[in-house]
Amino acid sequence: MEFTNLNKDRKSRRKTSVDLGTMVFGKIPPQAKELEEAILGAIMLEKSAFDTVVEILKPECFYVDANQRIFKAMQGLAIKSMPIDLLTVVEELKFREELDIVGGPFYITRLTNSVVSSANIDAHSRIVLQKFIQRELIRISGEIIGDAYEDSIDVFDMLDEAESKLFEITNNHLRKNFDDIDTVLVKTIQRIEDMRNRQDDITGVPTGFASLDRVTYGWQSTDLIILAARPSVGKTAFALNLARNAALHPTKPTAVGFFSLEMSSSQLVQRILSAESEIMLEKISRGKLEEHEMQQLNRKGINRLSKAPIFIDDTAALNIFELRAKCRRLKNKHNVGLIVIDYLQLMSGSGDRNSNREQEISKISRDLKSLAKELQVPIIALSQLSREVEKRKEGNKVPQLSDLRESGAIEQDADMVMFLYRPDYYDITQNEMGETTKGDVYVKIAKHRNGSLENIKMRALLHIQKFVDDEPEGPGGSGPYAGEGNWKPINTSGGSGGAVYIQKGSSMNDGKYDDDFI
Repeated sequence: MEFTNLNKDRKSRRKTSVDLGTMVFGKIPPQAKELEEAILGAIMLEKSAFDTVVEILKPECFYVDANQRIFKAMQGLAIKSMPIDLLTVVEELKFREELDIVGGPFYITRLTNSVVSSANIDAHSRIVLQKFIQRELIRISGEIIGDAYEDSIDVFDMLDEAESKLFEITNNHLRKNFDDIDTVLVKTIQRIEDMRNRQDDITGVPTGFASLDRVTYGWQSTDLIILAARPSVGKTAFALNLARNAALHPTKPTAVGFFSLEMSSSQLVQRILSAESEIMLEKISRGKLEEHEMQQLNRKGINRLSKAPIFIDDTAALNIFELRAKCRRLKNKHNVGLIVIDYLQLMSGSGDRNSNREQEISKISRDLKSLAKELQVPIIALSQLSREVEKRKEGNKVPQLSDLRESGAIEQDADMVMFLYRPDYYDITQNEMGETTKGDVYVKIAKHRNGSLENIKMRALLHIQKFVDDEPEGPGGSGPYAGEGNWKPINTSGGSGGAVYIQKGSSMNDGKYDDDFI
């Protein structure tokens, strides 16, 4: 009996004893000191070893401070195009006045004695990188835990900051390795075979405009497309047309993420409804709709759009970190195939006080291109043009690449740059042939890495927020309504050639025109 009670007491004492393994201060950060020393020693023994290591590791990846300083000295020698060996490293550390800090010549010599060759330096470097990533995750997790206990910090800001810090680890330290040409050739041939067997020529996300698809073959994955124009030309309306066409395409419907920094989601939906139902935007905005127009709105607008995979975010002053996080969630949850941003100059960057606005926009455009490559989706970013266009002489108002506002880096990073140009915006009422320019809009492709430069003419029906191809009818027409006889020109200007396109049964008719004529 006494023996049983004695065992119970022992068990209770074991249960209440402190587990040193669960104590934070009892743990040692992940590290691999021996491998760090082996890597540095191998670099000083073999000339090619540094090139292998520098692609994987940065100085901060080393746990021991002395090893960090030695690797920085090696980087300094490489920048000067000097050989990296025992003597040059010692001299470089003397020059930096850090030789005694790292342990003197004795420590440098010991590094070379601890390794025979650089045969496994790639594997050793990746283990050191893994240990560094573990330490970084511990550090970031500790900061998140500390912030989570603070009531003064907004929880959504905390989430965005946590995501951005985690992304920074991935972006800075997990680089993609080289692909040998044999592997790439196999993928390329497969893609060519797939394209040969396609029934249509569109290889990317459809634009919804046959004239534009002929040039672009659809929006291609990983491309950054810049759509630029002066204010009130119709950038947002055109971008919404592209989003709606992609989401409601009959054969290749594509989920679209639309980020609006300028307008609310309600205003955007009103514009999409106007284009889809062909009811004037002014009537929808004011709610002044007749009964037949309400039926038309329900039948042609709401019923179709309610099933469209369009996801709208109207967060104002969105920064690049938040955008990246939201795009990743959209890609993972809804598999979006197209991202539209309205517009670039309203975005904020990293918040570095030492950088000017041009540098900030340059950073944003680079990050957008990186995001397109990471998610494997095309990104259409709207952009403003500078006032230089307004200062030119009449007849020379067509935008150029140099007119992109705030940064030349936008032009460099973009795979395609498109300008919207409306002659009537500059009060140019007639073209060289004496025909009216009312309703004409030109999509000028000024840069196209994977195709030709074109000047595509379209029709802008801005009262219903809709763009259509310039040849919308007849057997030779190329627009989305080709062959349907659905759109007919009517002359409303009283002059010659003043054509506006209107659809059969449209609320724009209001009994003014015969259905046979329309």
